[in-house]
This record gives sequence, C-alpha cells and structure tokens, in this order.
Amino acid sequence: MLAHVHNHITSELQQNTRTDIIFILTSIFLNLITLAVNSGMVEKSRTDASSLAVMFVFVSLIVLVNIVVIIGLVKGRQTRIKLVNGLIAMYKDQNVAKYYDESLLGNYNIRYNLFILVVVCTGVIATIVPFIMR
Repeated sequence: MLAHVHNHITSELQQNTRTDIIFILTSIFLNLITLAVNSGMVEKSRTDASSLAVMFVFVSLIVLVNIVVIIGLVKGRQTRIKLVNGLIAMYKDQNVAKYYDESLLGNYNIRYNLFILVVVCTGVIATIVPFIMR
C-alpha cells in the first residue's frame, strides 16, 4: 500500500508541474501576442477611438489572465509543498529521509517566485510599451 501512496504523490507532483508549465507558457504567449497586436495598433489608435478601446480591452485581458496565472502558480506552490511534505514524512517513517534534502523546498519557493516575476514582467511590458509608443 505504501508504494501506491508514493506513486500517487509523485504522479500528483508531475501533474502539478505540467499544470504550472501550461499556466506559465499561456501567460507569456498571451502577453507577447498582445504586445504585438497593441503595438501594431498604435498608429491607428492616435486617430481612431475604437482602436484605443480595443487596446484597453487587450490590456484588461492581460491583467485578468495574469491574475489567474499568478493565483494558479501560488496554489501550485502550496500543493507542491504539501505533497513534498507528505513524501518527507513517508521517508522519515521508512528511515530513508536522509536521501531527500529538505532544502529543496526553499528552492521550489524561489523557482515559483521567479516564475511569477516572469509573468508579471511580461505582462507589465505588454501593457506599457504600446502606450509609450502611442
């Protein structure tokens, strides 16, 4: 039974990683596409109010999606910590905890913070650059 629990926890960790990757790539892709679209609309938005309105709609989309992604990454970090803590407890019970360095939890936190920073930075750039060009 212990092997099944271990397999379940490790598969949950793998699913967590895949979900985080999807969140990050979706956000970066959307931010870059929106940056390109809004930058392309800059010239027209100087004289056309509807183009300016479309730019603001895209900015709203950037903000909304990035908020969802950040919440998803924060929840992913919390889930990873709980799952890894479960593995560590299991390893301690089986006297094999010495093979897992608990400092990895701190590394995971740093990595998640860096992912969130990338999402925020690309979102800010995608939002601000077209309006600076305007």
